[in-house]
Amino acid sequence: MTENGSDSGKALIIYIAKKMFLAIVLIVFVIILLEIGIGWVSPPSDSQSTVPPREDLVHPKPVEIASKNTQKTQDARIASGEHASKPVQGSGTAEPAQTMAAGSELGADHEGSGQSSETVQKSRATGAMREKLIHSETAPGHGATSRSSQVATATATHSNKTKTQEKEHLPASDGQSLPAAKSAANTATGHEDTQAHGPNDHGEAEAEVVDFPMVGMAFVDAVISPLEYELNERFYGWRPNDILDFTDNVNNFQLGVLEVTRRSAVILSERISRTGSTAAFDQNLQNAMNWFMIKSDRYWFPSAESKYKDGLKELRTYFSRLEKGEAQFYNRTDNLIPLLMAYQDLLGSCDENLVKFKEDDGSEVSFFKADDYFFYAQGVASALHTILKGIEKDFVAMVDSRGGMEMLHHAITSCHHAMKLDPWIILNSDLSSVFANHRLNMAGPISHARFYLGVLIKALST
Repeated sequence: MTENGSDSGKALIIYIAKKMFLAIVLIVFVIILLEIGIGWVSPPSDSQSTVPPREDLVHPKPVEIASKNTQKTQDARIASGEHASKPVQGSGTAEPAQTMAAGSELGADHEGSGQSSETVQKSRATGAMREKLIHSETAPGHGATSRSSQVATATATHSNKTKTQEKEHLPASDGQSLPAAKSAANTATGHEDTQAHGPNDHGEAEAEVVDFPMVGMAFVDAVISPLEYELNERFYGWRPNDILDFTDNVNNFQLGVLEVTRRSAVILSERISRTGSTAAFDQNLQNAMNWFMIKSDRYWFPSAESKYKDGLKELRTYFSRLEKGEAQFYNRTDNLIPLLMAYQDLLGSCDENLVKFKEDDGSEVSFFKADDYFFYAQGVASALHTILKGIEKDFVAMVDSRGGMEMLHHAITSCHHAMKLDPWIILNSDLSSVFANHRLNMAGPISHARFYLGVLIKALST
């Protein structure tokens, strides 16, 4: 009996375990299908939109406006008993002979209707005078347009102005006003969120260059933007602390962005916002630096994303204080050099992971580890691309005086090249193989960015 009971208990446990395993596999399969479906389903572009254009928002051609207005003017004059003036040449309306014939017929109609001969003569005289005026205005060599074309042009201008004003106040189809919709389209990030690829750039889609009134605001905004995108704008948000982990490539990309943000916050808090070692720390920057140090995979009490958002709020507060003149930002050489050295060290670590063939334990770099190194380095390059642009704005005078703008531009370009690498699958083939080794492809621009930052540091040190 005891053996039979134990066997049945084991069989029950095995049965339950199999069912749980099948349930987990089914859940994973459904989640993958949902992510793939969301990636495929995207809003149609303007060229693919099936909604017909609104007629009141379409600007008619000037020739069409002139033709319509001229025809309306002629109809109104004929209805009131006047002769139609000659329109602009090429508009497809009656010629002078036809106009005179129409005037004669109109005069006959007037006579038939019982009007006096004096009225008919006045009408014909008026038509003759207008005919002379038309010939004088449209005579070759004078370079003047007819009165009807001037009226049509004025009417077209007024029509365009009216439609422009209506356009500014008409609501858009999605519930927003047109200026608001246009603003939303201009500020779209343009980041494609796929399972295996990170965004091209944080804020690169913005067409307008923002000019900040105070020194330091461009750099602080550049520090905020990369991590803010990963937390608030990327689909599925912050991923390294997810229980169900299916997107390790995006996870490593986000870890690279986080590491750049951490090092920037440390230098900003300890050096750039202070006059020297005896100056007090800025409390907002201290809080931001501490919140960014929370482990990236912490799920609860507190969660990583909640504390990172708190850190961004502290940076935004510091940003607002800079705008009001209540905070300090010292764009000196001795503050920029430590910042660039921190970036150089981070790029050096990425470079080593991209070119090495053996791990620390002596094993070869696996296929799965290769893409982790690739996307981590790409996250670092993406965040650095944005931040180096902020440095270019706030430290421009000092860098240019040392002849370092060319090196800075080369570093920005190298980071941009690293961001644009977008293979379907990360291969880790032999160097002599016909297949690619994408780790080494990424190592090229990363190494170039590190080199130019080193040259820039030497130029600033002399």
